Amino acid sequence: MKTEAENVLKLRNVRPTAMRLMVFDYLKNRKAAVTLADLENDFDHSERTTLYRTLKTFEKNRVVHQINDGSGIAKYALDLNFQDKFSAKDLHLHFHCNVCNATVCLTDQKIPHISLPEGFVAEDMNLLLKGICDNCT
Repeated sequence: MKTEAENVLKLRNVRPTAMRLMVFDYLKNRKAAVTLADLENDFDHSERTTLYRTLKTFEKNRVVHQINDGSGIAKYALDLNFQDKFSAKDLHLHFHCNVCNATVCLTDQKIPHISLPEGFVAEDMNLLLKGICDNCT
C-alpha cells in the first residue's frame, strides 16, 4: 500500500526517492514554512545540494510553494492543494511573526481574483501579513 507521500509525488510526476519521501513527510509535519538551512539542520547526514534539488523539484512540480516573507531567505511549505492534478495555483495569505520569525500559511484565507488592466499578465502573487503569532503573544 502506497503512502500519502508516494501518492502525492506520483500525482505531481515526481519520482518518489527515499530522500523525497523523507522531505515530504518532514514538511507535512511542520506548522511553519522551512528554509534550506532548517532542512540541513534536521537532515544532518544529507548533502545540501541534494536537499536543495529536492526542494526545487518539489517547487517545479507544485508539491511545495516558496514564500517570500521579507527576510531575504526563501521558505518553503507544502502546497496543500495537491489532490487535484490540474487545479489552479492555490493563492492564500501568509503570516510572518516579527518575534520568532516563523512564517505560516493561512490557507483558509484565500486571495481574491484581481482584475488587471488589459495587457498586464500576473505571474505571481504574494500577500503577507506581519505581526505576532499565537505562540509569541
